[in-house]
Amino acid sequence: VPAFPPKKIFTLTPAEVDQRREQLEKYMQAVHHCLAVLQETQQIPTEEVQLEIYLSNGQKVKVNILTSDQTEDVLEAVASKLDLPDELVGYFSLFLVQERGDGGCTCDYWDTAYDSDVMDDRVGLNLLYAQTVSDIERGWILVNKEQHRQLKSLQEKGSKKEFIRLAQTLKYYGYIKFDPCITDFPEKGCHVIVGAGNNELNFHVKLPSDQMKEGSFKVTRMRCWRVTSSVPVANGTANPSSSSKCDVKLELAFEYLMSKDRLQWVTITSPQAIMMSICLQSMVDELMVKKSGGSIKKMQKKRLNGSFQRSDSQQVVKSPPLLDSPDPSREQVVKLSTKLSSVSLRGLSSSNSASDISGNDFHGNYSFEGIGDDDL
Repeated sequence: VPAFPPKKIFTLTPAEVDQRREQLEKYMQAVHHCLAVLQETQQIPTEEVQLEIYLSNGQKVKVNILTSDQTEDVLEAVASKLDLPDELVGYFSLFLVQERGDGGCTCDYWDTAYDSDVMDDRVGLNLLYAQTVSDIERGWILVNKEQHRQLKSLQEKGSKKEFIRLAQTLKYYGYIKFDPCITDFPEKGCHVIVGAGNNELNFHVKLPSDQMKEGSFKVTRMRCWRVTSSVPVANGTANPSSSSKCDVKLELAFEYLMSKDRLQWVTITSPQAIMMSICLQSMVDELMVKKSGGSIKKMQKKRLNGSFQRSDSQQVVKSPPLLDSPDPSREQVVKLSTKLSSVSLRGLSSSNSASDISGNDFHGNYSFEGIGDDDL
């Protein structure tokens, strides 16, 4: 397997972006080839298994796949089971979810900028409709009493497109909301609820004075970001093996262009820091696609035994139940706390959390833009 193509901190030229994309494609092809050879030489048996995939409204879809299949194969199997057209598969993704104590599941939908494309198809419309209702039920979308009345009326009429179009006008439509966490902006130790969407991170901050403040950080103003895992220091050394699960802290830090000539690091301490980073990368990828004049397309990939066959009986995505009345006291949905062992490990110290990491740990932002006089 060749060395993984190195990352760069600063913005790449279009030619460099194409070159890195080509390098990544060659790397993935090499890895796939090595895995195939390994499976053949080690004679690892390939078996057919059944997976349960949950939609955003909790509906379960069962698909039969091979143990040698990859994520794209599973996604295509789900799309085939739902009769989602091939050209729309690229608008959806699979997520690891954590089952809640009451039996419900949480899941995330992305790429809301292309809703109109998805709504032109019957299955795509049902999936997007189920996602929108789910987000409203979770309290992720801000709805007042009058808007709730209008939404419920459209739902009772079965007007799914009109329901979605109205929801698109509401605050935080298309955002992913994370569990309450801690930030050092505008002051250290502030409690914050972070939302990701509309090419920004939205902060709802509770200051030490108990005053609530809201603000947003645009993705195009983030020069770079990184995720680190911190463990307590004992006798001058960090010993992750002796640390309990609750001792390890995940941090997302991004360098933000606050004004024309001032960059500042903002840090979020959250067990969902990796998911936040994935959301940032997804928004950057979408911006780069738009800048290049491209569009979202699914990866053209066939299974070893050929393309998927549509089922004879069409499976329709079920409509969710009618919306309940808004409940301000409702607890937030418990989301998956994504913890991966591949993040950087360091000991907690009094140094600036954003200054003691090498350049290789940063995610450079290809969509980074300067601030103009109009923005100021």
